[in-house]
Amino acid sequence: MKFTKTVLAVAALSLLAVGATQAQEKKPLIALVTKSLANEFHQTLLNGAIADQKARAAEYDLIANGIKNEGDVSGQIQLVEQMIVNKVDALVLAPADSKALIPVVGKAIDAGILVINIDNELDADVLKSKNIHLPFVGPNNRKGAEIAGDYLASKLQKGDKVAIIEGIPTAFNAQQRTLGFQDSIKKAGLDLVSLQSGQWEIDKANTIASALMIEHQDLKAIMCGNDSMAIGTVAAVKSAGKTGQVLVIGFDNLEAVQPMLQDDRLLATVEQYGAKLGVFGIDVALKAIKDKTPQDKIEAQIETPVDLAIKK
Repeated sequence: MKFTKTVLAVAALSLLAVGATQAQEKKPLIALVTKSLANEFHQTLLNGAIADQKARAAEYDLIANGIKNEGDVSGQIQLVEQMIVNKVDALVLAPADSKALIPVVGKAIDAGILVINIDNELDADVLKSKNIHLPFVGPNNRKGAEIAGDYLASKLQKGDKVAIIEGIPTAFNAQQRTLGFQDSIKKAGLDLVSLQSGQWEIDKANTIASALMIEHQDLKAIMCGNDSMAIGTVAAVKSAGKTGQVLVIGFDNLEAVQPMLQDDRLLATVEQYGAKLGVFGIDVALKAIKDKTPQDKIEAQIETPVDLAIKK
């Protein structure tokens, strides 16, 4: 069979059209990099994103990973650098530190990768100084902590002694939760006798709480910046024989604390919908890719819900 030049030209155009269609149908590759996978909250965040991708496998591909412990900032920087090498279309990042991750975030944006900040907000002043526009998708941590703090205050009397065990001080969400606790303390006229960092970890919080109850025999409550630290604190309170006498609140509403809420070892925590938080960020990235929205035109602040979680 002989092909005319016209037929060959049509065939060539058809192949080009098929190639163009295939290129258009290429699924976005999204990277999710979160914090310590030893922390139940971040494991929940990661698992929620993985489950979402399986349910929407036709829409996008996902690379999901996290670091081994909360303080492994260099390890998280390496993960982001690997995502740049992998040429992902978008990076959804829950940074372990609010300043140290900014240079590698700038590197990713320069490489043409859309970057969405979730969970722990990167430092606004440093971002501005480097002319980086970074949308933040996450809860109002200050508001969430204040909600829990107000509930705690309703169980106490003016002048009662309380303490705060906060997360890593260089993390913006830790700072905001501490401010929220302090807001409720000030409103209720409580006496803040100690503010120390438990580094987000169970054991460190356990040690701090044990020492606090020895130093302040009349301590009435301990406010913890996350549920991991609340777990350590609840154990310390039990060991001191002060369950019910020293009230404890947390933040995250982990599965692990549900029995503690029900038997009153933990007064309250904050539900910030960890299983959905990564997905919230992924959805922002997918919409930006679909709409071809440049990094500096994505909405700057997208607030996700927080609610008080107490005994049912």
